[in-house]
Amino acid sequence: MVSPQQREDQTLSSQDSDQLAGRIAAIRARVAAAAGRAGRTPESVCIIAVSKTMPAQAVIDTAAHGLSLFGENRVQEAREKIAAVAAAGLTTICWELIGHLQTNKAARAVELFARVQSVDSVRLAEALSMRAHQIGRVLPVLLEVNVAGEASKSGIAPDALVGMARAIAALPNLRMEGLMTVAPLVDDPEAVRPVFRQMRALRETLRADVPMGADGGWHELSMGMTDDFEVAIEEGATLVRIGRAIFGERPRLGTPPATDEG
Repeated sequence: MVSPQQREDQTLSSQDSDQLAGRIAAIRARVAAAAGRAGRTPESVCIIAVSKTMPAQAVIDTAAHGLSLFGENRVQEAREKIAAVAAAGLTTICWELIGHLQTNKAARAVELFARVQSVDSVRLAEALSMRAHQIGRVLPVLLEVNVAGEASKSGIAPDALVGMARAIAALPNLRMEGLMTVAPLVDDPEAVRPVFRQMRALRETLRADVPMGADGGWHELSMGMTDDFEVAIEEGATLVRIGRAIFGERPRLGTPPATDEG
């Protein structure tokens, strides 16, 4: 027999699930509207749920509402979370590394993630390439660009991008799929529109100077987070990294916040 306390807990769980579903539906509607303003389809934009510092159960709950791409910042935290989610029987999740990656953790990243979005040096790319070769996989990667030149953030300087892209393109077992950036934190999203616009221009430069495939490649632009993703979509984002707008103020793991807040 279900106790009154159990019934209350179930009701609270249902309320939480409904609130989560509502947040995700609202984000999808905003993505669709922003895509429409840019003459694009909603399907041209993928939502990455930034689950860093969130418990594994939060990922499971979110996946139940149709999201399958999850972004993590730290290899160690992700390793434990990925294992916990897999142990729960959820095998359809695609995990992406969106945080800064140290070279000494590159091998583990290759083993854990479907894609690494934060490649910012030839040395890191070489480490990823070596491990990918060892385990017999081709690792999709994005090059992280520090468009705004913020000293507190990682990323390749725009004027060094073409040369570094050429060097990384020569490495085996990596597939460069596009670019990623973390825009400055501002009160008005319009203030970072030039950052996103420059990212789009950099992609076009790479398509001409370092083509990847017959159509030029470099299809992905990972840019835009909770506070500015609509502007990013209007400027060409194909991947938006959303954390707070999905998870709200849920209990978090004891990890300090990192740069890519989502």
